[in-house]
Amino acid sequence: MRSETPSAAAAPGDGLVRAGGIVFVVGAVATLMTVAPLFLGTDPFPPVAYAVCMLMGVGFVIAAAGVLRSIAAQRRQARSAR
Repeated sequence: MRSETPSAAAAPGDGLVRAGGIVFVVGAVATLMTVAPLFLGTDPFPPVAYAVCMLMGVGFVIAAAGVLRSIAAQRRQARSAR
């Protein structure tokens, strides 16, 4: 059993950062899959596959929102400690 210290507890934006990272990785894999036929000389994937590549940007925005949320929570905590 792992004991969590207050600094290791989940911050408000941690879930968004993790979710954004997962969505980003899915988009990155989709990007690699859609670019591969260009180098292999095979038929390209349907346009829907290229739309899935946009998840890279979506994941980045989700993770950035999590970081901003975490920053805001830390600033509120620092102000209340004064």
